[in-house]
Amino acid sequence: MKLAFMGTPEFALPTLQALIDSKDHEVLSVITQPDKPKGRGQHFQMPPVKILALQYGIPVLQPSRLKENAEIAGLLRQLDLDAVIVVAFGKMIPDAMLEIPRYGFINVHASLLPRFRGAAPINRAILEGCTTTGVSIMQIDSGMDSGPVFLESEIAIPENEDAISLSQRLSRLGAEKLLLTLDLLSRGEITPVPQNDEEATYAPMLTKEEGEIDWSRDPRAIHNMVRGLVPWPCAYTYMGSKALKILQGTYSLLDHGLPYGIMLKERAGIKIACKGGFLIPEIVQLEGKKAMDSRAFSIGLHTSEVMLGRRKAD
Repeated sequence: MKLAFMGTPEFALPTLQALIDSKDHEVLSVITQPDKPKGRGQHFQMPPVKILALQYGIPVLQPSRLKENAEIAGLLRQLDLDAVIVVAFGKMIPDAMLEIPRYGFINVHASLLPRFRGAAPINRAILEGCTTTGVSIMQIDSGMDSGPVFLESEIAIPENEDAISLSQRLSRLGAEKLLLTLDLLSRGEITPVPQNDEEATYAPMLTKEEGEIDWSRDPRAIHNMVRGLVPWPCAYTYMGSKALKILQGTYSLLDHGLPYGIMLKERAGIKIACKGGFLIPEIVQLEGKKAMDSRAFSIGLHTSEVMLGRRKAD
């Protein structure tokens, strides 16, 4: 098939690579988000998809907007495409563009639709304590991930898997199922099935505020925050005036009678009391410091008990 590819972050790379490596498909153009400033120096960095495309000499466009963009629409018509593949592009596709390719726009979405439509399906699945998720290969329509689905594939979410690891697994699964979908589509052996909108749930974009830990919650819910909010915004609390990120850990269920949010120093590290148990951090990062394991962190504590909570003035 003659294809264009739209995507931006690392999650999109396995699918783009699979299409490039395939003998059955030709990626004629890549459309991605503009370069953005990052880091302390605010130097402009290319999106991962752009870097990969340039390695293979594929033309790259980086429009600031798609709506009423005559250049992009004209290019899609000129290329006489069979389909446009979309993986975590980050913008809605204008209705006027959807009918241009022969098979339309086909999206790799990281959930079992109609559950978790939207920007953060992987994180939301972990935050809600789901034990399974998957990928959906769907036809894009004018709604938010509401188009008919070609096929879905389910995988388990282990209790200690975080969003980074799950994203990597789903990105590889999505690439595999996208190739299968295109093969079936080219042979006329697959038809997309409409979603049941009444069963739809949504996965809105994450916010910084969602990362702050409420220690009156149960340890399993807080553990899900730790797993689900990496690499951003991360689950965090405050130790005095400084933020303390908890990047990895586990938990235990135990009635203890301790104040919620009290951090106890132990020989093997630290544990933090919450409702009905303890969060047991394994990797933490204090504001202004590098990430470290909890045992090394505990060595630097001057007292055996520290109350965590709202930021205190310096």
